[in-house]
Amino acid sequence: MYPSRNSDRKGGILPNSLPGWQQELAQAVTDPVELLQLLQLDGHRVAPRLAAGNAFPLRVPRYFVNLMRPGDPDDPLLRQVLPQVEESVQTPGFVSDPVGDMAAIRGQGMLQKYQGRALLITTGACAVHCRYCFRRHFPYQDESAGRAQWQTVLAELATRPEISEVILSGGDPLSLSDKRLGRLIDGLSAIPHLRRLRLHSRTPVVLPSRITDGLVERLAASPLTTSLVLHCNHPNELTPVLSAALAPLREAGITLLNQSVLLAGVNDAAPTLQALSEDLFDSGVLPYYLHALDPVAGAAHFTVPHERGRQLLETLRARLPGYLLPRLVCEQPGASAKSPL
Repeated sequence: MYPSRNSDRKGGILPNSLPGWQQELAQAVTDPVELLQLLQLDGHRVAPRLAAGNAFPLRVPRYFVNLMRPGDPDDPLLRQVLPQVEESVQTPGFVSDPVGDMAAIRGQGMLQKYQGRALLITTGACAVHCRYCFRRHFPYQDESAGRAQWQTVLAELATRPEISEVILSGGDPLSLSDKRLGRLIDGLSAIPHLRRLRLHSRTPVVLPSRITDGLVERLAASPLTTSLVLHCNHPNELTPVLSAALAPLREAGITLLNQSVLLAGVNDAAPTLQALSEDLFDSGVLPYYLHALDPVAGAAHFTVPHERGRQLLETLRARLPGYLLPRLVCEQPGASAKSPL
């Protein structure tokens, strides 16, 4: 993922005429030194983090920084975004394309791995750069469906009656403005054989102000059955602010799901995962997937062994009702579906 073209690496403020969420995004923290200073962790292994941040830039909204515990270098939210010296370690089996995205490309910006579904890489921009991101090495400059390519993608989808669902991904589709996103959704809605629209986004979790009235109206206006799949990994990410931001989506009939990634040092404990499922449901979001870490180069230090994941799931099975139990899965290149663990 790359910083938005509407902001610079120093977090310059956008013109006041732009929406508040874009103002916040422009002021995101992009300097590891500043992030550590804000959390009263001055000098905490700064030099190696700067080097790691050069390879994959730091980006985190200040709202999300404010959810982190000052003085705690092991804060689970901080661990997800702060560059780590371990990212430079080359680990066998950890590669630049861990889920086979490149083999699934069916035209610029469109991927198809599973029957009946197509995924659009709508943008390379994200509100936050997660250190474990499975697309941290993806060539967005060559393979995203920018506005200039949308008509080509829509025309291709119109010739594929076997596709009934489109997934908007990235980057993060909610990095697009309401107007640009609405234009794309309108184009998809006009294709007769499409039935469902799914958006995968971490942006509301790190920037709840992104859920604007305009966004809700555009999603609700589509004749496609629409769901928003959030990416929330830890109960500390679920706040009253986020819950209030999601409420209009629920009221508009948008299905809210969540998928998490099982991450060492973040959420690899049964009480944490239990609280996450329960708090999600309290916010009107249904736990959906718990993903094993995709083996992307630079993220091996987040690995939780599959056997440990299965043990955690069995513990949760005894503590939670079935509808709050996420499915533990991994993604294997070339497979016809997610693989249950």
